Amino acid sequence: MKIVRHRLIQADGSAVPFRRSPNQSSGLDPSYVVMHYTAGASAESSIDWLLDPAARASAHVLVGRDGGVTQLVAFDRQAWHAGRSLWQGLEGLNAHSFGIELDNGGPLERRGDGRWYTPFGASVEDDEVIEAPHRDGGPSRGWHTYSAVQLLAAAEIANALVRHYALDDVLGHDAIAPGRKLDPGPAFPMGTFRARVLGRGDGSEAPQPLLQTTTSLNIRTGPGTEWDKLPASPLPAGSKLELLAEDREWRQVLVLDAIDGEMDIEGWVYGRYVLPIA
Repeated sequence: MKIVRHRLIQADGSAVPFRRSPNQSSGLDPSYVVMHYTAGASAESSIDWLLDPAARASAHVLVGRDGGVTQLVAFDRQAWHAGRSLWQGLEGLNAHSFGIELDNGGPLERRGDGRWYTPFGASVEDDEVIEAPHRDGGPSRGWHTYSAVQLLAAAEIANALVRHYALDDVLGHDAIAPGRKLDPGPAFPMGTFRARVLGRGDGSEAPQPLLQTTTSLNIRTGPGTEWDKLPASPLPAGSKLELLAEDREWRQVLVLDAIDGEMDIEGWVYGRYVLPIA
């Protein structure tokens, strides 16, 4: 993706869908991207809410679980996504950041039937849940995971923003409003995401290829069976991976799924048992 006249442009040259939120203001001097979850019922219901003047809230972009993108505020305007916030001496991050919302149920509740539910009462399958405490403390609880295509789309947007506006970093809402906000929560792979957005050269490269394990597969500290297995071994069949490097038949990867509640796992897998995701 790229940015032209403060609007997101897709690879085919078309602009992403734009639905202008009234909840915006002038005076944007951006240094950061701030990541959020919607904790809403669906992408469309969250967009409708952010278009409502009564919400007094908005974001620059919302990304659905299917990777679909909607822009709500032009990138030369403040979106009202950060609220009361502070980061490295800057107060009021609305004036200093772009907000990206991800369609996600956020914190979940396990009910008497043993299933997980969002605050809006929608059930979530067990394979879309991790159990973990929040970075700010508190008990372990269920959190809705993010889809691989959603994270990839969000990383492409964040990378375009970082390059176009020479931004400094990617932050979570919980980092700039600790104790007040929980998003994007422990299910969001911040380390992997920041590496994708900030840590690969000048950011002009194409996104790294995505792979998937074809069987239960050990992940190791180096490219060979003589290297130790990581505690996450074996990765389940169907685990989604991002390719980082290759050494003979071995592949260095970042694991995009949560494995036993752990995110941002990086290591080496045997290449014969992984295939590209089309």
